[in-house]
Amino acid sequence: MQKTALVSGASGGIGAAIAARLAKEGFAVAALYHQDAAGAEALVQEITAAGGTAAAFVCDIRDSRAVANAVDAVHTKLGTVDVLVGSAGVARQKLFQDITDEEWDEMRGVHLDGAFYLTRAVLPDMLHKKCGRIIHIASMWGETGGSCEVDYSAVKAGLIGMVKALAKELAPSGITVNCVSPGAVDTPMLRALGDETCAMLTEEIPLGRLGTPEDIAGAVAFLAGDDAAYITGQVLSVNGGLVI
Repeated sequence: MQKTALVSGASGGIGAAIAARLAKEGFAVAALYHQDAAGAEALVQEITAAGGTAAAFVCDIRDSRAVANAVDAVHTKLGTVDVLVGSAGVARQKLFQDITDEEWDEMRGVHLDGAFYLTRAVLPDMLHKKCGRIIHIASMWGETGGSCEVDYSAVKAGLIGMVKALAKELAPSGITVNCVSPGAVDTPMLRALGDETCAMLTEEIPLGRLGTPEDIAGAVAFLAGDDAAYITGQVLSVNGGLVI
């Protein structure tokens, strides 16, 4: 029976690359998106044109009820979720004292509340089956902290803490929980920080280039596959040697 992978933030960037890679690995893909319906539908068409199975589902992951409804819709259309990949994200560079309450709420809501709600929604079926893979996209800044990205660093560090704790709790049920922690990845979200910032980051990377969404997708596919059955509670850093 075909397994189902639910990927949040799947309408573009890292999320779209993850969804496309998991479809190639044989998963039916539930592509969650918030605003970019065109991007999500383009992804679904790409997957189905290649012979895969995919469907798009709109969801504001900051809303626990919306998440529960979206997961129910995924169950109805594609079956229960075997692999959850939390990859929705927002980013900004801003001095700490200039971060507004609304910006803090958005950052925490997308990265931490959303991960919590998604995980909680898919967990009952995984517990029933005594198997499942939960993979969240963290960040090198969640490991080291980033100047002028305090809110982003804080929520990503919280996400890593949640993954480590949950891995201990769910291991007896046969469910693995891990993070993939990207470095500087060439996406519209990174490019929004400006060409100068991207150039500075590239100069600091030992491998001499920005990462690609496909680099991150490969790491996720590994953790979702059979070869990672004995790996849980880990932070898999994919950063070109920028953080060692």
